[in-house]
Order: sequence, then structure tokens, then C-alpha cells
Amino acid sequence: MVQLEQRAVLVGVNLNNQDDFAYSMEELANLTEACEVEVVGTLSQNLPKVNPSHYIGTGKILEVTALLEGNEGNLVIFNDELSPSQIRNLESELKCKVIDRTILILDIFARRAKTREAQLQVEVAQLKYMLPRLVGLRESLGRQGGGVGTKNRGVGETKLELDRRRIEEKITMLSKELEVLVAHRQIQRKQRKKNDVPVVSLVGYTNAGKSTIMNAMLEAYNPSQEKQVFEKDMLFATLETSVRSIPLQDNKSFLLTDTVGFVSKLPHHLVKAFRSTLEEVAEADLLIHVVDYANPEFERLIQITNDTLKEIGVTDIPTIYAYNKSDLTDHSIPEVIGDKVYMAAKSRVGISELVEQIRRQVFKDYICCYMLIPYDQGTVVSYLNEHASILETSYEEEGTKIYLECRLSDYGKYKQFVIGGME
Repeated sequence: MVQLEQRAVLVGVNLNNQDDFAYSMEELANLTEACEVEVVGTLSQNLPKVNPSHYIGTGKILEVTALLEGNEGNLVIFNDELSPSQIRNLESELKCKVIDRTILILDIFARRAKTREAQLQVEVAQLKYMLPRLVGLRESLGRQGGGVGTKNRGVGETKLELDRRRIEEKITMLSKELEVLVAHRQIQRKQRKKNDVPVVSLVGYTNAGKSTIMNAMLEAYNPSQEKQVFEKDMLFATLETSVRSIPLQDNKSFLLTDTVGFVSKLPHHLVKAFRSTLEEVAEADLLIHVVDYANPEFERLIQITNDTLKEIGVTDIPTIYAYNKSDLTDHSIPEVIGDKVYMAAKSRVGISELVEQIRRQVFKDYICCYMLIPYDQGTVVSYLNEHASILETSYEEEGTKIYLECRLSDYGKYKQFVIGGME
């Protein structure tokens, strides 16, 4: 059976003249296009509160019908999460499939999920969304032909037959499988903490260039590691948390993590499902907040990211702002002003400046001192050669005398050999 091309009308309600309404509608169009659905019309309504039965007023329903007929539309996407009864009523009036912003984002996540953990997280979020909407979604999910809102990996069209109890059982089963993966991730995190390697986490609005920055750093500092991360100019290109080691000169290194990008009104089901992935951010020693500086709305995007970070409990972590795509603006690059680095990751401009800022932040606890290590303590010298920066070496009667820069923890560990004052 040939699948009909999907052509959507977008509908939003501007409640009490929200200042970010126009941007949120533009974002809805971008999300729709990310699902390979053509936008054929947009309609908005100013209201003091949404219509509880149909989300929009009855007069607007006639306008939506006219837009659908005039543009051969077969799908209506609403800018907010709809209640089960609103979906049912709207489908009955509009005689076509109706979905909301939440299911649209869930659908994008389902398409992009590559690892088992990401797939489980998305599927749990989808099932939790569907649970109270079984009646409202009955027609949408029953229509053969797939497409947005039904093209759900592992969820599929057979779900219509699933009753509430079976969906709840499936959520429980998937959640248990997810718990095992989450426990494994926590063990990895503990191990990294034990190794005392600083963790730097890339955060930011989706498509700001986080993966491009990670790949540029790998290229410059760890070219032997072939594991480049996926990067593409599209929303939510990366759902998985990637962790890569960035070795610097003088035996210093840090771990760089790249997580899922943020978007306004990120569905709470998803935030909940991806909490374990987002916890990587909470464990970081430093955040690199990647900003698409070429976007005229960049300040709003910074706010969306900060609000989402607050929602997942990430506060008080030192932050550097990477103003990426600055080459598309009049700003000279590379340039560092306070905690901001103006750069262009795609053309590899400003990477070394960004790394220098990271170095200043995460290696604050390094100190310089002299140590005199007896010749029978050769293992200490080899440990320091590997984990510290040896600046000078001389061989005295009593042992090896070194001038080094080391971590505060290593200084405490080998304090008995220290002969010169700290610097």
C-alpha cells in the first residue's frame, strides 16, 4: 500500500500574548520538517485560556478545515499537549489525524534513537503518553499508513489492541530493562570519578553544534581515536550520550560528554525517561553551554537550555559559553570575553581558545613543587611521569630530584618526598 505524503496545518494558541509565541510556532514548523512532513498552513488564535473541549474556538475549527481543504492537508499539529478528549473531539470535527507537539517530538526521538538505552527511554515515554489517550488516539493509531505519531519504533500500529493493563505491564518490563542499563552507566560514572579525571559536558539547544565541537576537539587533540560522533544540521541529531577522552600536553586530560539537545516545551515524559542520560550533565565538573550565535533568537535559546537544566536539577556548575557559528555574524573570531568564547566549530576556529578556557577551569587544583625520591622508590617516579608534568629532573646522592606540576591529591599522596615549597 502506497503511503500518502503527509501535509500538515500547524495550529497554536497564544495565551495572554506570550512574548515567545511566534518563536514557538517557528520551532513547531522546524520539528514538523524534521519528521519529513510538509507544512501547508499555519493558524493561531489569541485566547485568555485554551478551549477545554477543542483547544481552539469553534470558529477557528472552520478555518482549519478550510486550510486543510484548500491545501490538500491530511494532518493537523497542535503547538501544545492535547488532552485525550481534545484529540477525540478535534479528530471528529476535522475528519483527519490530529497530533500535538509532544507526540511530534516523541516521534523524532523514536526515529533518531540508535542505542538500546535511547530506544527504551523513548518507548517508555511513548507508552506513558499513550496510556491516558487510548480512546482519543484510537482513530490515529488505527489508520494504516504510518507517518508522524504512528511510526514509533517498537510501538507500531498493533498497540491499538493493547488494553491499559498490557501497556502498564510493558512499561514495567521496559523500565526494568532500562534500570539495568542505568546501573551500568552509574558504575562507569563511579569509575571515572575514581580515576580523578575531570568531566566536561556539552549542553545547549538542539542543533547548536555540540557534536561538531566534540569532533573538532577529537580531531585536534585525539586524532588516533576514530570514534567521531554523528553530526548533522538537523534537530536532535544526537540522542545518545557520547563520552570521549581529550588528552592535553603535560599528561593532563579530561572527558568530554555530549548529550541530547534541548528544545522549548520538552515533553515531561521525555525529560523523565532521559533523566539517567541527563544525569551525566549533573555529574560534570564544567559545562560548555553551546550557543548558536547566528540565530537571532539565541538569547531565548540560552534561556530554554538554562530552564531545562534547572528542571533536571543542574545548578551551580561552572559554565563556559561557546558562541558557535560566530563566523555567520559580524563578530570577529576567535575571541574570548570573560566566560564567552566566540568561535566557529565547523571551520575549526576557536577550538584551542575554548580548550584553554576549559584547562583554566578544570585544572585549578594543580600545584608545582620539588620532590626528592629515593632510588628504591622507582615506582613513584614512574607514576609521576605518567600522571604529572615533570618540568626538571636531576640525580642527587639521595635520589631523583624532580620539579613537577601535579594534582593536589597526588601532592598529598607523596607529601613525604616534597622538599620545596608549593607554588
